[in-house]
Amino acid sequence: MARYSYIAQSLSGEEKAGVLEAEDIHQLARNLKREGLILVKAELEGKEKKKFEISLPSLGGVSLIEKMFFTRNLRVMIGAGLPLPKAIRILADQAKSKRFKTALLEIEEEITKGKSFAEAMAKYPDIFPDLFQSMIKVGGEAGTLEDVLNILTQQMERESELRSKIKSAMIYPAVIISTMIGIGILMLIMVVPKLAETFAELNIELPITTKIVIGFANFLTKKWYLVIGLLIFFIFIVLRALKTTVGKKIIDNFTLKIPVIASIIRNTNSAYTVRTLSSLISAGVSLPRSLEITAGTLGNIYYKTAISQAVEKVRKGGKLSEALKPYENIYPLTVIQMIAVGEETGETSTILAKLADFFETEVGNATKNFASVIEPVLMLAIGAAVGFFAISMVQPMYSMLGAIK
Repeated sequence: MARYSYIAQSLSGEEKAGVLEAEDIHQLARNLKREGLILVKAELEGKEKKKFEISLPSLGGVSLIEKMFFTRNLRVMIGAGLPLPKAIRILADQAKSKRFKTALLEIEEEITKGKSFAEAMAKYPDIFPDLFQSMIKVGGEAGTLEDVLNILTQQMERESELRSKIKSAMIYPAVIISTMIGIGILMLIMVVPKLAETFAELNIELPITTKIVIGFANFLTKKWYLVIGLLIFFIFIVLRALKTTVGKKIIDNFTLKIPVIASIIRNTNSAYTVRTLSSLISAGVSLPRSLEITAGTLGNIYYKTAISQAVEKVRKGGKLSEALKPYENIYPLTVIQMIAVGEETGETSTILAKLADFFETEVGNATKNFASVIEPVLMLAIGAAVGFFAISMVQPMYSMLGAIK
């Protein structure tokens, strides 16, 4: 049993603070409900504290973490018997994002006026996407809102974990590459010009590699504004390309062919696909609509196209496993085979959830090994760059010493 310090409200709005023992947050909420109290905030006592509140701020938008905590807390409050408008208002007061707070207060107002929860949140598609709206709509109509919120919470928790794993894997190479570029620029700006002056004074015939390094250093020193301008222009072009179908196809196709990274992309997109489908189907959303929503959540254009085209085949009565067979080059055969098993047994949602666990584990393993795989590649690149620079700068000095002899 764990000890929780809590803040709760009575139905009349009076606050009460105290400490209770419970197995988890949900049991704590049930115990307080028996006393006519609604749990608002709880904190696990002891060395490791776990807060039951929206505590992470978001700059300008609404983070996945904040939405996840909102969904989890809303589920507990509804399960404890608190009316939906009151629960949303309490959570709005705890929201750190001003935008999220405003949206929740307006949603609470719309619900009070008679609109459904799904209709009220439809005004904020950038905060509550189709996935959220469709599941809430089904939960509201079927009277299973608490269960749907639980599924949504699990969906967002897994998505957050997956994003965290991928970001963690990218930190090491990003730091190494940034450091290498920074040191290289400093050398070109501070060291090379002085060496170039020395070579010019001694009237030494320079090798072609040395001329290239000195020329680039002079350009970087004297025309630095052009370098910055070209860099901004390049970033602008890439961002524009990512917004076009042709550009996304080129970039997504390229990333799917890079060793190591390609397997992470395939497993990540497979995990997103089956996890989202599992959540939607288990919430009661129809398969065609679930596929439409899933396609909208996928970033890679090849996966988005595969699921979008599968929608049409499923609507015509075809099986999802058959619809995905032409895309074995991006979806592992395991996905198609397990979906077929789910269709035969009627346990599609359960099998998809287990399949999602498998691919999320695979992504975790791949990201753990990513640093060990990328490290020798980075060392070779750094060694080649340092070697090229050293040879280019040292070779004229040897020529000068040879001439003195």
